[in-house]
Amino acid sequence: MDDSLEVEVRTVATGLSFPESPRWRDGRVWVSDWGAHEVLAFDSDLRVGVVARVDAFPMCIDHLPDGRLLVVAGSDHRLLRQEPDGSLVTHADLASLSEHPWNDIVADDRGNVYVNNIGFEFPGGEFAPGIVALVAPDGAVRQVAEGLAFPNGMAVTPDNQTLIVAESYGNRLTAFEIAADGGLSRGRLWAQVDGYPDGICLDAENAVWYADVPNKRCTRVREGGEVAQVIDLDRGCFACVLGGEERRTLFIATNVWSGSADDSGRSGDAAQGEVRAVEVAVPGAGRP
Repeated sequence: MDDSLEVEVRTVATGLSFPESPRWRDGRVWVSDWGAHEVLAFDSDLRVGVVARVDAFPMCIDHLPDGRLLVVAGSDHRLLRQEPDGSLVTHADLASLSEHPWNDIVADDRGNVYVNNIGFEFPGGEFAPGIVALVAPDGAVRQVAEGLAFPNGMAVTPDNQTLIVAESYGNRLTAFEIAADGGLSRGRLWAQVDGYPDGICLDAENAVWYADVPNKRCTRVREGGEVAQVIDLDRGCFACVLGGEERRTLFIATNVWSGSADDSGRSGDAAQGEVRAVEVAVPGAGRP
């Protein structure tokens, strides 16, 4: 690890209840505020607008190749799609695959959408392994991976050949080969990590940045487990994305965290969720 790297951490948004699932799309940072049940988008001047409201938890987000917003209505067991008029419609019903809330999401450039389910009620439920489901472009839904120790953040490589999944309870990143029909196979250890990987993103050197809530940091790791950089913060890091004009800004969704989903990062009446930003050397991978 290069300990010589010095970074300046900027705060670009404050007063959020439970920021999660940041994405970069169309020159904006998109963030889901789970506590407020809102999806927010920040423009180049960091002015914020509410682009969707969803009465569900959790509510991770991504976009279809054509730019339409996807929202996981986790507790409703549905994947929602935002139409051009702003309305939310059901993109897929996931209830047949699991009775537990659905979690994170990633869409590839072919319209395949991967959504994971941790497999048990969190927090407080007894651990059980989780799964990954595929929502194909034709709307068909099927399970494509199982046996994951709290599947969390996911990323698809720019060639659409590999899906990387963060296993928070396994302290590892796991990679799967993506078949022509979107199915997953040949699961393998991508990196064992010294932490609890939550939301992740890929950079142009095929390294992964992963957010780590209990260790209050974001870590850049190469395949095989070599740590390239660590960014320490004063609160839990839930997810991250590379964006900005040159895709060299790491946006981090952060929050004070007690370990309870009911906490929502609040101290008294003050919401403590923030989005932080750090300039990094290697830009993000994939579409701008």
